[in-house]
Amino acid sequence: MRSLPFALITSLLACPLAAQETSLFWGDTHLHSSSSTAAYDRGFSVTVEDAYRFARGLPIIQPATKQRIRIDRPLDFLVVADHAELMGISPRLAAEDSEVLATSAGQRLKAMFDENPDQVFAAQLAISFGNNNQDVLDQLYVPEIIRGAWDKQISAAERNNKPGEFTAFIGWEWSSTTSEVNQHRVVFTRDNGDVARRFLPLSSYDTDRPEELWQWLEKTENQTGAHLLAIPHNSNLSKGLMFPDSDSMGNAMTLADAEARRRWEPVMEVTQYKGTSETHPVLAPTDEFAAFELRERLFNGDPVTPYAGSFARTALKTGLEIESRLGVNPYKFGMIGASDSHTGLVSVTENNFMGKSALDTVPEQRPSMPLGLMSAWEVSASGLAGVWARENTREAIFDAFMRKEVFATSGPRISLRVFGSFNFRRVNLERDDIPTIGYRRGIPMGGDLTAAPKGRAPSLLIEALSDAKSGTLDRVQVIKGWQDVDGSLQEKIFDVVWAGDRRLDRDGNLPGIINTVDTTTASYDNSTGEPRLATLWQDPEFDPDLKAFYYVRVLEIPTPRHHVYDAVALGLAPEAAYPGKPTAIQERAWSSPIWYTP
Repeated sequence: MRSLPFALITSLLACPLAAQETSLFWGDTHLHSSSSTAAYDRGFSVTVEDAYRFARGLPIIQPATKQRIRIDRPLDFLVVADHAELMGISPRLAAEDSEVLATSAGQRLKAMFDENPDQVFAAQLAISFGNNNQDVLDQLYVPEIIRGAWDKQISAAERNNKPGEFTAFIGWEWSSTTSEVNQHRVVFTRDNGDVARRFLPLSSYDTDRPEELWQWLEKTENQTGAHLLAIPHNSNLSKGLMFPDSDSMGNAMTLADAEARRRWEPVMEVTQYKGTSETHPVLAPTDEFAAFELRERLFNGDPVTPYAGSFARTALKTGLEIESRLGVNPYKFGMIGASDSHTGLVSVTENNFMGKSALDTVPEQRPSMPLGLMSAWEVSASGLAGVWARENTREAIFDAFMRKEVFATSGPRISLRVFGSFNFRRVNLERDDIPTIGYRRGIPMGGDLTAAPKGRAPSLLIEALSDAKSGTLDRVQVIKGWQDVDGSLQEKIFDVVWAGDRRLDRDGNLPGIINTVDTTTASYDNSTGEPRLATLWQDPEFDPDLKAFYYVRVLEIPTPRHHVYDAVALGLAPEAAYPGKPTAIQERAWSSPIWYTP
């Protein structure tokens, strides 16, 4: 595969063409600061203010190590999504806040905090699990207490929002964990602080049902003029309840349920620290790349069962079936990556991973940590959201989320363009007008194709550019899902363009690319892949009468996993330090789908 010079690739990324309608912006919609009891960690997580400042590229002091730290590449946007459940309570206990300590529940939490701040998080979890601490709810989960914490979040975002330079969204996490099963959503608004102060964030203490969250979103928009959306995350830990074919009570999904879900949850988080939620080898046995950074434990330590309703690909297929019954596809979502960092720091690169929580920041402490759901070596250094928006503002980026012109990466800044059309003709893939052709003759990722012209199949115009600070590209794949005439749900993976002189075998499989990772030096050879892969692919098995979706997956060449960098720095053999864990991973990007409806 012949490649373009790196200089030209860099110029294409940095300087959008005059005819190009959107530019690429990078961000994280799921970051926790010390305002979350789950992230306070003895005061070692950074504040909400410093979380925004770090993402902007400003130097800050790391509370756990007292070092001056600075992100190597600033983000373009960030949502500090602290848990709504007892938001801000731990910093207020540390500061001996008079309003909190005026209550008996506040005094009780302060005694627990002084003994061990983690006990406050345990108390918050006990409320979520319905066990006890009713006094905390009655005395501290009240509007006057909530208002103070919410105003602090809003003020930090307002101070750090720099239209055209950096977008600081106002948001939070709704953390329903009924029966210790994840149903969490990040919620954020495109509006400013004046609008955000017209409401208080909904928490799982108010309701643990997604349907009632959507009802609240609609009511709040109508009453305040706010613009809101919700993003499900860690569906991999939901026991199939994130993307079911019923409502949260097990009743048949109604048309209203399907419409609400499609309206309020336009995207989902397909990758983050607590694992990847694209698919699972049990659900996709022919997908050789399905076992990527999977989490195998629930919050309570129980093993994860790979339910169909826990993963994006099966949800996308389920959506086709529900649409056949109800006329609306509730799972017509785009895909993004985010971190779910509990350090307050966006840290998604393998060679500079700062841990899931502030307590696992120091590499020399990681080998002795119990390998559980939250330990540094068990979690993944992932991910980021790529957004194609008209400008770097709250309004433009939010609107890109709503139209699903977004994609996910596992951390590297892989640039990915995907357009779909029945009208693409021969395209000079070496030219720099792929966006012009894509927007003029087709639709971008997240869009819909309908009613195929007679004799024409959908074509995807795809361009992927590697991250100059990460691995080059191995291959580009198209994942197709469809509903057959008998109602059965199908999927197939197509390798459509790749690096090197490899050829598909008789079964249509592409040989793997060479693994050059050296575990003694935590290094790799970047010459085996390509910095740019582009193609115009047409579905060779298209049936115009069948509903379908297509999304693109881009794979890098193998590079060292983050625990390998730790082990080499500590003078350990990575294979012995973390037995059974792959020392090389293939970082990747996932586009939002394009759907076809007859």
